Amino acid sequence: MGNLQKISKIFRSLSAQLLVLTILFVMLAEILIFVPSVAFFRLNYLEKKSEFAHLASLALLASPDNMVSKELKAELLFRVGARSVVLRGANSTMLMLSEEMPTAVDASYDISKKGPLKLIEEALEALFLNEGRIIRIVSPIENEPNSSLEIVLDEQPLITAMHEYAANIFWLSLAISLLTAVLVFLTLHWLMVRPMGRMSASMIAFRRSPEDPAAAIEPSGRADEIGMAEKELEIMQTRLRFALKQKQHLAALGTAVTKISHDLRNILSTSHIVSDGLAQLDDPRVQKIVPRLVASIDRAIGLCTETLRYGKAEERQPEKEEFELAPLLKEVKASVAFPENSRINWNEDIPKNFSVTADREQLYRALLNLCRNAVEALKTSGTISLTATTNGSSHLIRVEDDGPGIPKQAMDHLFEPFAGSAKAGGTGLGLSISRELIMAHSGKLDVEKTSQNGTVFVIRLPV
Repeated sequence: MGNLQKISKIFRSLSAQLLVLTILFVMLAEILIFVPSVAFFRLNYLEKKSEFAHLASLALLASPDNMVSKELKAELLFRVGARSVVLRGANSTMLMLSEEMPTAVDASYDISKKGPLKLIEEALEALFLNEGRIIRIVSPIENEPNSSLEIVLDEQPLITAMHEYAANIFWLSLAISLLTAVLVFLTLHWLMVRPMGRMSASMIAFRRSPEDPAAAIEPSGRADEIGMAEKELEIMQTRLRFALKQKQHLAALGTAVTKISHDLRNILSTSHIVSDGLAQLDDPRVQKIVPRLVASIDRAIGLCTETLRYGKAEERQPEKEEFELAPLLKEVKASVAFPENSRINWNEDIPKNFSVTADREQLYRALLNLCRNAVEALKTSGTISLTATTNGSSHLIRVEDDGPGIPKQAMDHLFEPFAGSAKAGGTGLGLSISRELIMAHSGKLDVEKTSQNGTVFVIRLPV
């Protein structure tokens, strides 16, 4: 049973299919060559018979008064392989050679007026359908346009010769087919099947152990399509391995965040109670700061609660509502930590009563991350500009800074956690979280432009 399965697997392999198809196609090509070859073999056979008959006729014409013995005529007929030979001129017809007893003719052929298709048809008819016929062959005489020869002969010797020729052609074609098939098979096996086998083995090894770097394919350096496929497979495996490590990192981080959120919520609850106590003081400065402090603590407690509720670092679905954007931007500005003694300007260009439909808390977090990144890019001086417009079916919110721009090496993985940070020691989580929040609103977060003169992030929200 095991041997049968092995044999079946071999025949189902690409190599075996390639070998069989190569043999079949080469044999088909040989058959297409074989058919016209047999037809022209028959034509050459009959033309040679006509030449022999013409030579015999010339020999008879050269004899005095065409007087030759019966024995010589019989010998000439035997050498020609005919039953009779008739020489036709412009004004005369001469029976040059003939048996004593005339025979009935089954078919006549004029070999001077036949095209290739007709010759093929007559050859196949003679080869497969007829046996033992007496045929008449009409052939022109070279350099004598008004003369011709008529030869009556047995068709069986012609058919026998055609069978022998066909057999020789068959065995020769078979040998050529096998040799060609083996050469083509070995070439294609080396150029295609073997590299495909390497890629398949690499895919299987990668599926079994994606963390193992040894499972990745090593490109052969070829410049053709196979080499391109190997390079793309290596890139895909590398990125998948990186993504898998990233997912594992995020899963571990999610567990850690859940534990931290549990204790942090308790700490923040205590801070909330202290803030409520501060709210009872009559100091104007305290009364100005406490609402902002309470709002920040409430947001932190809410975020910890959401993390504990889901037990992982995934965001809840947005709870959309319509609200004006300008008050939200003021909250964002109040929450951004500007460095001490910094000369950072904050500009807002928001149309009056400009409203969006979104989850207010999630949009706040996304904008806060973008603005904090802008402050970190500016360091101590510069300008942060926030604008809002409507373009067709989208609201566009732009966060622009005139900092040094995003490094090129950070752009390739800008929105990937733990890979897209543009600063040393950064995690890249801020932009990743912001994009995730905006995408949950069926929107987009992209870098509109970045250069040494600054960077512009744009949020697109559906109207």
